[in-house]
Amino acid sequence: MAPHPLSSWLAPGLAVAAPLALAVLEVFHPHPGDLLRLDTGVWLLVHYLQILLFPLAALAMTVLVRGRSDPAAHVCRVAMFVFAVSAVAFDVAAGVVTGVLSRAAQASPAPEAWRDAIATIWSHPIIGGSREGAPVLAVVATLAWLVGSLAAALACHRAGSSWGPVVLLVISGLGLLAFRTHAWPGGPLSFGAQAGAAAWRLAESDMAGVSVRDGRRPA
Repeated sequence: MAPHPLSSWLAPGLAVAAPLALAVLEVFHPHPGDLLRLDTGVWLLVHYLQILLFPLAALAMTVLVRGRSDPAAHVCRVAMFVFAVSAVAFDVAAGVVTGVLSRAAQASPAPEAWRDAIATIWSHPIIGGSREGAPVLAVVATLAWLVGSLAAALACHRAGSSWGPVVLLVISGLGLLAFRTHAWPGGPLSFGAQAGAAAWRLAESDMAGVSVRDGRRPA
C-alpha cells in the first residue's frame, strides 16, 4: 500500500523540525544558581515546552530508521522510547515542580521557608535536577539518547548514508553525555546535530531518489 501523501511530508518534516525547535529552546534554558531567585517565567516556559519536544525529538530520531528491520534500527526505537519516558519524568520533577515551588516562594512573605522543600526535590537521587550525584532519571535519559543516536547512525550507514549524517548522529549522542546538561551547550549541540543529520539525510534521499522512510532505492 502506498503511503498517504501527508505522511510523505509529515515524517521528514518532523525529523528536522522537532530537534531543531528543541535545540533553539535549549539555548534559552536557564542555568540555575539560587533556586529561590529563578526567572520562573522563562524556567517554566522552557520546561513546559520540553514536555512536548522531548518525545517529539525521540520520535524524530526513529524517523531516520523508519521501515528498517535490522537490529540497530530496533535498538534505536527502544532507546528513544526509554529516553522519551525518562526525560519527560525528569523534566516534570526537576523542572516544573521546582519552578512552581520557586514561584510560590517568591510570592510568599517568607521565601526562605520554602528553601528546604525546593532543595528536597532538586537534590533527590532519582528525580532531582542537581548535577551533583547524577540523578537516576537524568542518567537513564542521557544513556538512552547515546545508545539510540549511535544505533541510528549505524542504521543510516548500513542504509547507504554518507558519513556526514552518521558523524552528526554520533555528535548528537555524545553531546548530552559530554556536557551533562540539556541546557547550553549540551542540548543545542545534541539536538542541533540531530536536526542537521536529518536534513542532510533527507537531502541525500531526494538527490538519490531514495525514500528517507525506508532507506531503499525505488525499484
